[in-house]
Amino acid sequence: MSPARTSTRTRVAALTALLTLGVLTAPVEAAGTPPAGAGHPRPCAASSVPDRGPARDVLRIAERAKAEMGLKSVVVRVTTDGREVVTGALGESMTGVPATPAMHFRNGNVAISYMGTALLRLVDQGKVGLDDPVARWLPDLADGERITLRMLAASTTGLVDYVRLPAFQQAVVSDPFRHWTPKELVALSAAEDRWYEPGTNWSYSHANFVLLGAALEKITGTRLDVLLKQEVLRPLGLRETRNGFTPDIPAPALHAFTSDRGTYEESTFWNPSWTTAPGAVQTTDICDLARSAGGIGSGRLLSPESYRELLNPGTVGLGHPTRTCPATVCLAQTEATHYGMGLLVLGDWIAQHPLFFGYSASQAYLPSERLAIAVSTTNGPDAASGHSAHTIAQRIAAALAPDHPIPDFG
Repeated sequence: MSPARTSTRTRVAALTALLTLGVLTAPVEAAGTPPAGAGHPRPCAASSVPDRGPARDVLRIAERAKAEMGLKSVVVRVTTDGREVVTGALGESMTGVPATPAMHFRNGNVAISYMGTALLRLVDQGKVGLDDPVARWLPDLADGERITLRMLAASTTGLVDYVRLPAFQQAVVSDPFRHWTPKELVALSAAEDRWYEPGTNWSYSHANFVLLGAALEKITGTRLDVLLKQEVLRPLGLRETRNGFTPDIPAPALHAFTSDRGTYEESTFWNPSWTTAPGAVQTTDICDLARSAGGIGSGRLLSPESYRELLNPGTVGLGHPTRTCPATVCLAQTEATHYGMGLLVLGDWIAQHPLFFGYSASQAYLPSERLAIAVSTTNGPDAASGHSAHTIAQRIAAALAPDHPIPDFG
């Protein structure tokens, strides 16, 4: 990590992407007060904002982005060393219902970073090795003797991403409420020729993480949602982050809307079962997302050796196009931008930015400054599909840590 000059402490497009502030002219939601009961966590609430300084800068960035991108809502939280810089919410959850920081939204592939961390905690506990073949726990998986736990978590198995299959895309768009089982999802990928031999290249495939979830359950004899709570959520204090086996979102919910099917419609309760392993289909709030950025990005739960593996499990140097895998799929993995174990290393930042039918979110952490950025957005009728929350996080990073820009991946 390079030293900072100034310390910051003072439509279907969603299917092919990497999956999972009232406006400033209106007052930011008033800060909440801790509940009376001892031991209860303070609710996630907007902070009071001075007329100038980093907190006001962050909110101005969010307000400008909301208007420019046609967003319905932007929710943001920034912390340094775990201390709040600003928390705020702009826009509406639904017509006439202001967005608030306490509202829950889908965290998508952020939960995959929890699976990567949980796996490495099992390595630290001496229960598994990263290079153990998954056939030991998933004997029915083709090539399971050649595919390792490392390859699943780092997404280097060569398994085709079912999300990119036209038949799957058509099925999801035709019936976004359909519940998909892990067996159905893995079968879609397994029916296709591998993009490459296991461990020889890199490409993102949702199938890898469905299989990783199944392997973690077999290794521990514990249901995945329980395992993640024990190994990651509870140790990091993520009290508002939880798995959902149904499309429900705990109240208060930040509602989502999308034009992916050609008309602007609510997508809040579209079924997310296809996005990753059951037990890791989660919702969260903006305060937990900021805690998550710091907790995962700092490697707080891991040994130094496992933290190094988290950031580079051997992916650097991989990612090259082949006859069956275009460069837009087999992305070049460089020292500057590459995939770790369920997360992205983007320059000096450790990040994830999920995308799911009208929801976009981003968590990013700069270890050298202990700076955490968390953003969640929802789309207005004229918003373009894309990682709007990630773009906002990049702009916040440019303002607060100009020597440490967040680069794009690929």
